Amino acid sequence: MLGVLIILGFTIYLAFFFHDKKVKKKERKVDPKIDTQMKKLWTIAQDSMKERKPVRAEKALLTILKFDEKNAAAYNRLGILYAKGQKFDDAIECFEIAQSLDNNPSSLHNAGLIYLETGAFEKAAMAFRQALEMEGDVPARFLALAKAEEKLGNRKAAIEALEAAYDLDHTTTTLRQILAIYESTGDTENATATIARIEAQLAANEAAKKKKLARVRKRPLGARKKSV
Repeated sequence: MLGVLIILGFTIYLAFFFHDKKVKKKERKVDPKIDTQMKKLWTIAQDSMKERKPVRAEKALLTILKFDEKNAAAYNRLGILYAKGQKFDDAIECFEIAQSLDNNPSSLHNAGLIYLETGAFEKAAMAFRQALEMEGDVPARFLALAKAEEKLGNRKAAIEALEAAYDLDHTTTTLRQILAIYESTGDTENATATIARIEAQLAANEAAKKKKLARVRKRPLGARKKSV
C-alpha cells in the first residue's frame, strides 16, 4: 500500500507540472473570465493536495469538471485524490474516464496501480504493458509490471521487467528485487550471480561518488560556493 501511495504522490507532482503545457492552447479559446476562474481552481486544487486538504481539492476539481466535463487532466488528478483516500472504485472510474478522453500512459499506469492494490493483477499487468507500449523509457512502469507479474506467479516475466528497469536506471534496489525472486525460487546460481552484480554496482556507485568529490575539490573556492 505504501509503495502505491508513494508512486501516486510522485504522479501528483508530474501531473500538475505538465498541466499548463498540455492545456494552455485550449484555455486560450475560453472566455477570459472563465479562464481566470479555471486557473484559480487549478491553484486551489494543487495547493490543497500539497497541504493534505482532500475535501477542498475535490471541490475544486469537481468545479473544474463543471466548466469542462471533458477535462482529462482533472479526472486524472481526481483519481489520484481518491486513490490516496483509498476510494479505489472511484479512482478507477476517474482514471478510465481520463484514458477515454486522452489516451496517455499516465492514466493507464495510475489505473494499473489501483488494480495492483485491489488484487486485480491481470488487469494491472495489462495496464502497465499498454502504458509501456506508449512510453517505454520510464523505470517505474517496468517496476510496477514486475510486481504484477510476480503476483501472478510469472517470475520469469517479473525478472525480465526488472532487468529492463535496471537497464534504464542502475540501482541496487532493483537488483535486490531480482535477487529476492531468485532466492524465493531456490535458484542459487542466479542468486549468487546477482549478489556479485549488486557488489559491483555498489563499488561503481562509490567510485562515482569519489570522482565527483575529487572534481569539486579541484574547483576554486568561489566556484564551490556557487555550486553549493
